[in-house]
Amino acid sequence: MVKPNAQVAHIGIAVANLDEALAFYRDILGLDPSPPETADGATIVSLHLGDLEVELMQPAVEDSPISKFLEKRGPGIHHICYRVADLPAALEECRRRGYRLIDEEPRPGAGGRMVAFVHPKATGGILLELTE
Repeated sequence: MVKPNAQVAHIGIAVANLDEALAFYRDILGLDPSPPETADGATIVSLHLGDLEVELMQPAVEDSPISKFLEKRGPGIHHICYRVADLPAALEECRRRGYRLIDEEPRPGAGGRMVAFVHPKATGGILLELTE
């Protein structure tokens, strides 16, 4: 069972243009973006809001998951990431309870964190990412 101290780590937002999307966060909210990094075929810029991050994700390659998301749904919330105390244990609990996983094992994600995704068909239509 995921420990009750699980919390939202970040919200991933798919954007077509990072510079345009960053304008609101920088100019209106006064946030300083992190340097861009690349993961899963996307260029990602993180913005820190206390203990929560917003990840703006722009496709870096044509057939990336973010590119496909934008083609199908347009810009918007791509996923919510929950921080858990023990990622392998959380994945094992998901398997035990029959949740469909995209990642059977943790893998490297943005910021060097280990991550795994739970399929949206198992979570009411929301793509969930788990991380430690």
